Amino acid sequence: RLRREAAEYYQGHRVPERMEEALNTLFPLCPGDLYGELANYFSKFSKAPVICKLVGRKVLDGVGQPTLEVEVYCTVKNYEKRICSIIIASHSQIPENTLPETIEADEKERKDSIHTAVEWVNESLNTMLRDLESTDQCQADKMLGEYFANKVEEKREIQRREEEEAAKLTPAPASCPPTPVPKQKKGGRPVKKVLVEENPIPPAEPAEPVLCGSLAIGGTSLAIAKAGAIISCVPLYLYIALLKQDQESPKEMTLPLPMVTLLSCEKNLPTKLKLVKEVMLIPPTELSLKQGIERIQDIQKEMTRLLESSGKLPGPQADSKKGKTQSSGKKAPPPSLKRISHLGCLITGYDNLEQLLLLMQTACKNIGLELGTDIYLAINCAAHELMDYDKGKYEILTGTFKSPDEMVAMYVEMINNFPFIMALIDPLRKEDREQWRSICCALGSKCYLIAEDAATQISKLKADQNINIAMCSGVVLKYINQTKVSDLIELTGILHGQRHITILGSPDGESLDESLVDLAVGLGARFLKLGGLSRGERVAKYNRLLAIEEELAAHGTLREAKLEFIDFAGESQPEEQLPDVLPAPEQD
Repeated sequence: RLRREAAEYYQGHRVPERMEEALNTLFPLCPGDLYGELANYFSKFSKAPVICKLVGRKVLDGVGQPTLEVEVYCTVKNYEKRICSIIIASHSQIPENTLPETIEADEKERKDSIHTAVEWVNESLNTMLRDLESTDQCQADKMLGEYFANKVEEKREIQRREEEEAAKLTPAPASCPPTPVPKQKKGGRPVKKVLVEENPIPPAEPAEPVLCGSLAIGGTSLAIAKAGAIISCVPLYLYIALLKQDQESPKEMTLPLPMVTLLSCEKNLPTKLKLVKEVMLIPPTELSLKQGIERIQDIQKEMTRLLESSGKLPGPQADSKKGKTQSSGKKAPPPSLKRISHLGCLITGYDNLEQLLLLMQTACKNIGLELGTDIYLAINCAAHELMDYDKGKYEILTGTFKSPDEMVAMYVEMINNFPFIMALIDPLRKEDREQWRSICCALGSKCYLIAEDAATQISKLKADQNINIAMCSGVVLKYINQTKVSDLIELTGILHGQRHITILGSPDGESLDESLVDLAVGLGARFLKLGGLSRGERVAKYNRLLAIEEELAAHGTLREAKLEFIDFAGESQPEEQLPDVLPAPEQD
């Protein structure tokens, strides 16, 4: 009886038939590892791996701040197997020169958020996503989105109840009699009305609220995508491209151009220039990525030499007390350790913009390169950190203020004088919409005008494609908080339909996780903003980008990137003249 049941069981699963097929198929091949080939042959008939466990834990990012790691375990051929893990980068919206108590409150909020995120992953999300196929990204993101929406609603309900209770406990204010208006004396002079000048600038929009624990959503979504790529035996960038193109394999892929940060001009330095936060180098498209990185390294070495010789950077053996070089036999520590920011670039300051740009030109000229031909510049202005709300103007130099309209005129003059500047990031606050329109009309055909902080509303585009965001050439997207992989795919599609370019940016608190690079390549981003060529967590991503270039070139699927305005002849680029209110993309 047992033998009969066994025969029926195996015949019901077509085991004898498939065994015969396998033996007949493999015999002519005579493989060296017969059992390995048999295992490969039968593996295509096994069940798809499903998620069996998620593990969340608190880890440290590249600047020592707590962040979230998510591990994915799947049931593969009846056994639990660890597939992968990701570390989601933390991001802080705290600007420079922030009060210590604000920084302390932000650190406490971050710790609470990480603690909550770990709980969500290990408890609710672990239970909710169990037995889901690791390759079903759409369903995973749908479930994560619904879970997050419920958490947001819970938070609102708690706040509503707290407000109601507070209103009950607060006594009603006593009614005050109206203040009598003094009558003008007969024959007296009329009182002159004092006109108070209203602040002409729009007030700063409040920062988007971040729900405590939201990192769990973004981290879990990206971890599942990475697991799906591993299970499917394809690299993550190709897996993302397949998700974006509905499983249609792309014939060619373009690498994003790197925006490599060379200098960090921090606004709290004693020097006068405040307009520039980062100076970035962009290699020309005709170079391979490897050649471009090597060229940028040469410029960085020459800039370091010039800065040290001019006293902008400390020398390797400078005596800070006597101003003389030390003559002791002890070797001084590498000076680079003292002047590299968390972005992986040199920290320095200047008294004016021309001084900075002319030094850049000198550095390039010294090694036989020309700005605007052999290399291009991008400048992160971070204008939202420059606004003096009492004066209603931007402080571009210490004690020098400009109105939003004056800022536009200044940028027009800057690009006309220095046409090798390919991109300006956050040249204005997001609230200065009229000036964004003006600067786009004036400079849109000569350089990219990119919104980073000014693109905070971009997250709302998914819900309302007619949302009124400031006119710009493109936006910087960051994979943070509750952002899901499906969100990025949808957003980049919408932005491309509206003729915006997409830049994927690295958050402040980076880790060694390289997934951001694969996301940028798979999504078809135009630029990738990773920071400088120092610090392990930054360099790891550049190394990943170089590896992807080699892989695509080996398969013959690497296509050269093209920039519409690479010839700065001032020709009008109609695709960059975007409507202030974005129309909804056409439906297929």
